[in-house]
Amino acid sequence: MAGPRVAWQVKFVALVLIWGSSFLLMKVGLESLEPVQISGLRIVTGAVVVTALLLAGGGRLPRGARVWGHLLVCGFLLATLPFTLFALSETRISSALAGIGNAATPIATVLATLALLPGARVTGRRLVAVGVGFLGVVTIMQPLTSTEGPDLVGFAMALAGGASYGVGWTYNRRFLAGADLGGLAMPAATLLTGLALMVPTALGWALTRPEGLDALWAHGAATDVPGWLPLACVLVLGVVGTGFAYVLQFDVVRGAGPVVGSTITYLIPVVSVLLGVLVLHERLGAWQVVGFAVVLGAAWVVNRRPRTPEAAVVREREQTTA
Repeated sequence: MAGPRVAWQVKFVALVLIWGSSFLLMKVGLESLEPVQISGLRIVTGAVVVTALLLAGGGRLPRGARVWGHLLVCGFLLATLPFTLFALSETRISSALAGIGNAATPIATVLATLALLPGARVTGRRLVAVGVGFLGVVTIMQPLTSTEGPDLVGFAMALAGGASYGVGWTYNRRFLAGADLGGLAMPAATLLTGLALMVPTALGWALTRPEGLDALWAHGAATDVPGWLPLACVLVLGVVGTGFAYVLQFDVVRGAGPVVGSTITYLIPVVSVLLGVLVLHERLGAWQVVGFAVVLGAAWVVNRRPRTPEAAVVREREQTTA
């Protein structure tokens, strides 16, 4: 059987760039839209794109009540919850800090792997690399040199969003590996269930607003950017940062496993902070450069293929255990 035309490593790099820029897109979207509107529009557009591609290619969705029950959990953990939390967090913290919140993903993935995949083993080298990578992300935050720390509630929401990804991908591997039809079936099903859960979430939010259901499509006037730009950014976030990116993410997880796939989130802060410097004119300090180096080194260690026969067996178990 022929291998994939595009290596998972190439898709890995593409995801880093796409998701690293998503925090900037959300920040601009918040100029005139509410967080729930952003997460809702992101899921709608992403689900439409992936489902349309699935149907155009003659694919089909998974079947069975049990499978769709697990898909509801994955849709919540991989779409509804993190999309909403990250958008909410950016009302209180910068886009760079929200991107740094992704550091919780690989840590949560390793812990969830130990809890949900008893047959899988995580090597000590990867455990150490996860810890070192997190220290690199903390260094980027400059907790000992900043005159003001981040808003704790906002940053906690970003960390929770990142952790949700880690638990969600491991849950998917544990309960849905046998139901994966390949191609676009699983990403389409995940976004569709996330959309189904987003509907009551958005309606409940709207009913708490003075405008009632009109709040779903109401928007404010942008002050710092052109009026059309916030909506355009959210549409790009949905079509590219959700629809296209979800296809890539499933391919990376299939090809390399969830632990390696989760290390994407170590590189996202690099992109999000750089965009803050280049686009928002934030200052990049020496400690942030040091943090970048630590994060990149940790990601390389986690992704490095084992050289010993024993390590190769561990890697094989990580990729095949369901």
